Amino acid sequence: MGGTFDPVHYGHLVTAEAARAEYNLQQVIFVPTGRPPHKEKIEISNAEDRLLMTTLATLTNPYFDVSRADIDRPGLTYTIDTIEDLRRVYGPDATLYFITGADALLEILTWKDAARLVDMCQFIAASRPGYSLSLLEKALGRFFTEKRQAFHLLEVPALAISSTDIRERVRSGRPIQYLLPETVAYYIIKNRLYTRRSA
Repeated sequence: MGGTFDPVHYGHLVTAEAARAEYNLQQVIFVPTGRPPHKEKIEISNAEDRLLMTTLATLTNPYFDVSRADIDRPGLTYTIDTIEDLRRVYGPDATLYFITGADALLEILTWKDAARLVDMCQFIAASRPGYSLSLLEKALGRFFTEKRQAFHLLEVPALAISSTDIRERVRSGRPIQYLLPETVAYYIIKNRLYTRRSA
């Protein structure tokens, strides 16, 4: 499961657990991005802070792990590089799934080496209830039709929570309780993340 995780929240955790249960995954590896190319003009928190928050959030689930792969790799972070790294670790016979938001997959044709990427792993497209894969089909056209077996839809009601909203809540002094694990909320407060001063 790749993402900026700035910060990680219950929407991410519920999605990961739902994907694990639905697709009988042996493990869900959270991979905080290093330098995502689509967010170059947006300020994101320090990679180590995002890694530590993700670690705190996933500690109690024995099926969850966190990888430093994207943070430690120099240069921009591309999903194809992440999957290649994981393929080297888990071998050619492992079935890899990339868990991401269905909306993000609408842009997959702009991703680096998209055709090769879809041949290397399958995608679990997390969405709010009522979303249909026909939206992907409409956006991706023949690419989706030819690679249809690589895409799976997972409905997750908790996706209304967003990292952007949590950051804004912290900046404006509104509560973030019950949107993310207490350990992550405490880390944010202790390290003064997302305050005007830290920005």
